[in-house]
Amino acid sequence: MSRLLLRNHTPDESGRVHHVTPDSAGWACVGFDLYQLETGQSVSGHSADRETCLVLVAGKASVMAGDQDWAEIGDRMSPFEDKRPYAVYVPQGAAWRVRATSALELAVCSAPGLNGGIPVRLIRPDDVAASVRGQGSNTRHVFDILPDSQPADSLLVVEVITPPGNWSSYPPHKHDQDDGGAETQLEETYYHRIDPPQGFAFQRVYTDDRSLDEAMAVENGDLVLVPRGYHPVGAAHGYTGYYLNVMAGPRRAWHFNTAPEHRWLLKPT
Repeated sequence: MSRLLLRNHTPDESGRVHHVTPDSAGWACVGFDLYQLETGQSVSGHSADRETCLVLVAGKASVMAGDQDWAEIGDRMSPFEDKRPYAVYVPQGAAWRVRATSALELAVCSAPGLNGGIPVRLIRPDDVAASVRGQGSNTRHVFDILPDSQPADSLLVVEVITPPGNWSSYPPHKHDQDDGGAETQLEETYYHRIDPPQGFAFQRVYTDDRSLDEAMAVENGDLVLVPRGYHPVGAAHGYTGYYLNVMAGPRRAWHFNTAPEHRWLLKPT
């Protein structure tokens, strides 16, 4: 199995399914945890030097972060309900706690907190910009949870829904070197969900020189690491794909470079 593919599995006693740190991934910035919590179960955290974005992928919860407290948030029981998510931004140095008030799928996204001074904030569905990218079988639906236009030190967080049979993160693009406004260096994780859950998608991660070239069959709940290179995703016919992206790097901006041999696909038809 690819070292970039982390398979879904039964949660541990704390409810955690996936646990990625910079050390475990072999990179510098992105951390990611995925929890499947039962009603009444709680999880908490605190970091002196890392910021966090708590994303309610599905379910409802009461959330405490810093000196803020929200009794119950969450408006969808599945990421496939065509509803934008709730999330909470937590700066470095602030503690947080999440208590599930229903079955809860919680993503804990983290990256270095560089400057501090950004307050805790609730990101409501109305705060999340929705857009459609691509056309035809390259159409996908995007929810920008924490884009570079909103305050944070390092984190970029986005959800994408890929209709059955469509491609996403396509034409293949990369963001693995710092080249001003042309490209930024960003590590990335893909947390995948599939609807219906017995389906699958494919993801390829590869570089121009093919020193990295891995193709993976991705199933419901799997996680893919993208340390560098291009990383397109294809959803199988009959199955809708969802992924939650977490990105971070030395500079907080999303500039990408499309593979030269595939740029013809960007021309208007």
